[in-house]
Amino acid sequence: MAQDLIITKPIFHDKIWGGRRLESVFHYDIPAGKIGECWAISAHPHGDCLIEEGPYKGSTLSQLWDEHHELFGAAAGDRFPLLIKILDADGDLSIQVHPDDEYARVHEHGSLGKKECWYVLDCDPDATIIIGQKAKSREEFAKLVEAGDWGDLLNEVPIHKGDFFQINPGTLHAIKAGTLVLETQQSSDVTYRVYDYDRLGADGKPRELHLEQSTDCVDYQMKAPASGAVTNPEVDGVTLLNSNDRYTVERVRVSGEKTLPQDHDFMCVSVIEGVGSVSTACGTHDLPLGSHFVAPAQSGDLAFSGDMTLICSWV
Repeated sequence: MAQDLIITKPIFHDKIWGGRRLESVFHYDIPAGKIGECWAISAHPHGDCLIEEGPYKGSTLSQLWDEHHELFGAAAGDRFPLLIKILDADGDLSIQVHPDDEYARVHEHGSLGKKECWYVLDCDPDATIIIGQKAKSREEFAKLVEAGDWGDLLNEVPIHKGDFFQINPGTLHAIKAGTLVLETQQSSDVTYRVYDYDRLGADGKPRELHLEQSTDCVDYQMKAPASGAVTNPEVDGVTLLNSNDRYTVERVRVSGEKTLPQDHDFMCVSVIEGVGSVSTACGTHDLPLGSHFVAPAQSGDLAFSGDMTLICSWV
């Protein structure tokens, strides 16, 4: 039997580095304050999206995973595996690193690790990010951190709209001010801070650092990238951005009519530019800018109409 699309309601998180572009660019109805993150497709306990319409309206995505797993085909695991975010960095994020699955399982109460990737939706003309570091050993890393010698430690890269970066566990990284990104990641909220610019949290105290965990997790053999330019070819409007053991991510350009086969256990889709609609055997859904949905296992082909750019991902 055909399954309708799962339309999720975004959840918004106030962040010390956040801004207001989630409202001005995507026209989301966001709370007051510095809103840094839109959790657009999430079943994580820190932000479990409600279903906005259809037969499962009012349920959470985690409930569908647990109670209607047929929607997700043969996808394995005890939780919905992906988390799709939009991040608005009005200020710099902390210098940080994420653990892999095994480290997180042991040290973070059974959490998944955090493999993630960034697609740059927009950025200031002179924007940069931190991705990678130059220390070759745990000892050298600890020495440079203790000395605050960030120029010798950090790999800073200029960025442009349309750039893409894969952030594997163990990669030191930070989004910097003036950047708007779509992030596809494992469903994890584990972050180890190395440096936070001595900022104070809501309680008036410096935010916690995690130097021991960070030195445990940093990949000292990683080769840092010099650019996020997408070099894979675009074929019939589709560009493969990355495929690894946790997810595949593609950019899809729709100009007029385009049909995407949906032969995965599920597919996450986000509209990052333009507007349009999508039709399946169950009906048609309008897709304004900033729309997000999960196409379940038996949705059938996705027939898009309009002028828009999508980011699509699956396990």
